[in-house]
Amino acid sequence: MKNNHGRHSFYGKNELCTFNSYGEESIGRFGRMFREVSPLYVNPLELAKLGAPGGPMEATNAELTSDVPLGMIFFGQFVDHDITFDTQTNFSSINNPREIENTRTATLDLDCIFGGGPEDEPFLYDKPDGRGLYLLTGKTNQNQGQAANLEKHDLPRTGTETAIIGDPRNDENRVISQFQLAMIRFYNANYDAIKNADPHKTSDEIYEEARQLVTWHYQWVVVNEFLPLLCGSKLVSEILGAGRKFYKPCHSAFIPVEFSVAAYRFGHSMINQQLKLKPSGDVHSIFSSEFGRGFEKIKNQKQIVEWEALFDFDGNYQRAEKLDTQLAAILLNLPFIDSTNPADKSLATRNLRRGQSFLLPSGESVAACMERDEGEINDVKNLIRNVSQAHNINLDNGTPLWFYILAEAEEIGRIDNGGSKPGEGLGPVGGSIVAETLIGLLEMDEESYLGHNRDWSPTLGTNGVFTMKDLLTIANTAVEL
Repeated sequence: MKNNHGRHSFYGKNELCTFNSYGEESIGRFGRMFREVSPLYVNPLELAKLGAPGGPMEATNAELTSDVPLGMIFFGQFVDHDITFDTQTNFSSINNPREIENTRTATLDLDCIFGGGPEDEPFLYDKPDGRGLYLLTGKTNQNQGQAANLEKHDLPRTGTETAIIGDPRNDENRVISQFQLAMIRFYNANYDAIKNADPHKTSDEIYEEARQLVTWHYQWVVVNEFLPLLCGSKLVSEILGAGRKFYKPCHSAFIPVEFSVAAYRFGHSMINQQLKLKPSGDVHSIFSSEFGRGFEKIKNQKQIVEWEALFDFDGNYQRAEKLDTQLAAILLNLPFIDSTNPADKSLATRNLRRGQSFLLPSGESVAACMERDEGEINDVKNLIRNVSQAHNINLDNGTPLWFYILAEAEEIGRIDNGGSKPGEGLGPVGGSIVAETLIGLLEMDEESYLGHNRDWSPTLGTNGVFTMKDLLTIANTAVEL
């Protein structure tokens, strides 16, 4: 397209004309938050150098955050599994977000826990004409070949050890598997309380009431604990008070690729290479049999998570690693990837390649589109320049969005009312993408508390305050069926 006399071109115009992936979102598909911004191209060899083992992204001296529980990073993974599931894309071709089906609902509705409900997926539930529509655990399922003292600590499983749950990914490591079980038990505890309070209610009525109660309290934790902790309380308050500026769907809620392929992958920088599943337990590698080998039943007490080790119950929890441009060394050489190409085995390089396959814009371009201060952008670019030049990496065309967001977190970090905290959370670009997307999904969902009843506040917890600690404490009280 050429400029007509007297008319100005606009940024990204040629891409809008050329790529149909820059159009309005389609129902049930991914989409773009910044449709007017041109894509970035970086030589793949430079991306491989950036994410290589022994390169600039390998952490050699792990530093911990001051107040981010390690468990919150795994909770972020759980949230991701609740709203996105992409089974179609690869690195070998350009991916069009508008053609990629999201096989999860783009709502925080816990369909990974409840599936399609007891009529659609009855195998997740106990019998409605018996004890009621409790969700199955390992104990109610009587897992084949599992010791009785371990059943209640595990998910329901088939004879081949496959978890009987709404999303198979929630069995890929011990923490996510045990959190799936905690959410099941949280529902069962509330189902039991409602049933005992009014024995005349039908099992379907109790199910609907308990499901909404559980879902709204989960959403409350996302908005009032998870997002302020990772995106900054000041930013979250501004979005809730003044509205969203960048996540503005044309029709229905969707998952932006700037969120799913870049900003929400911040957690990869915050995962510890070594961690404990119990406060006084042994330290395990993230890919050890105790922690990292999912998709199989619990075989011993060491594999059972005690949540005090991962979330803030009394201040003695494990902290996540700082959010910066480095990842744990083991993540740059993934042991389960069968390839002789080091680039295939590096999680960092895979993220960078995925961003390029989705035609993501540069971080600088997105920051400019957000009208971030030029001095702030230059500060982040200086950090990036120092890293890239020290390792002879050419990023002259621009910085991949994911790497820019990590660098911004390292340079600026989470902005609370007391100021910025480098390394403690996402900076303004990354934080805005994450917080606006998750809040937007809730605001556009007529069944969520933000989309249905903005006067609602938690009925569980204490005086309208409800935290992850409260959720996990209630989960531990669930009736053993």
